[in-house]
Amino acid sequence: MKRRTLLAAASTAFAAPFVRSQSKTSLQGSTIGHGQHRYQVDLEWCKAQREQHPVKDCHEMVMDAQKRLIMITNEARNNILIFDKEGQVLDAWTLKLNGGHGLTLDSRDGKECLWLCDPSGGAVIKTTLKGEVLMKLPHAKDCGAYDAISKYAPTEAAIAPNGDIYVADGYGSQFILHFDSRGKFIRKFGGLSTQAMNAGKFMQAHGVAIDSRGPTPLVLCTERVRNEFHWYTLDGQYVRSVYLPGAFMSRPVIAGDLLLSGVCFGMKPGDYRMWRERGFIVILDKDNRVISAPGGQPPEYAGDQVKLLLQDQPVFRNVHDVCMDDEGSLYACQWNADKAYPYKLRKV
Repeated sequence: MKRRTLLAAASTAFAAPFVRSQSKTSLQGSTIGHGQHRYQVDLEWCKAQREQHPVKDCHEMVMDAQKRLIMITNEARNNILIFDKEGQVLDAWTLKLNGGHGLTLDSRDGKECLWLCDPSGGAVIKTTLKGEVLMKLPHAKDCGAYDAISKYAPTEAAIAPNGDIYVADGYGSQFILHFDSRGKFIRKFGGLSTQAMNAGKFMQAHGVAIDSRGPTPLVLCTERVRNEFHWYTLDGQYVRSVYLPGAFMSRPVIAGDLLLSGVCFGMKPGDYRMWRERGFIVILDKDNRVISAPGGQPPEYAGDQVKLLLQDQPVFRNVHDVCMDDEGSLYACQWNADKAYPYKLRKV
């Protein structure tokens, strides 16, 4: 199937209700992944107790300098859970966000802080690792970015080396908003596309990161519905895209020379609609070629284009984020997965 046809099918599916499958996992201890990126599945890694530390959706996770794993959930009783690498809860706190979604670690000048995004409240908040609020970005309607009727529902933030802030309005009007380090609005770029192919614009600008793997840092965004990564200069000029057919990706994650993303939704062979509970993970090398797909079928290429990516084993339902620790193991956070805690994929 040609790219335009696949994209048209995906965009049609996005406008209609998701198709739900009934996948359950019993793959504890199985090995998934490909090449040098293979992992043993540990479904029981997390030792949290639901009575004390409940979750709804486990949205995103980062690792701090202390090797602690920090996770955001949309459970208002504990927006943030902090684990050690063996799954024990070390700390928990909340800002009482009803839609805790994006979580970014900002490490500069020997200090670490967090950026939290809540699309339900249009909030982008900078905090200490203990949850003390340091800054709140202005709402898009209050800083000149949007007019009074444009929807604003930020899903992710990324921090450039100079401290500038890039916010993905993934559940709103599909722009990337650019602020300076003090929270002053500079510009916006991207914006809504209703076409199956429209480079540089978005049907869903779900995630954003700073890609520093090349000679010049670039803003890297996920276009979930069109199964694409988009790269931009720091001043918002579109550079290029990479297309991963069948992979409805969450945010981009840079880990050394690698680019990773959780695939929240997938397709079925011969059925090019967007299916729930068909999640897996993609791992790309420094040349942005898929080299492993844990939970998915082995990636194959036709020239420079990867072929259709599909779930292989139903280890995951809907992977919303993936975090890599200092030993190369992965942690998979899931959306709409019966309130499942993260799984650990131990590097083998």
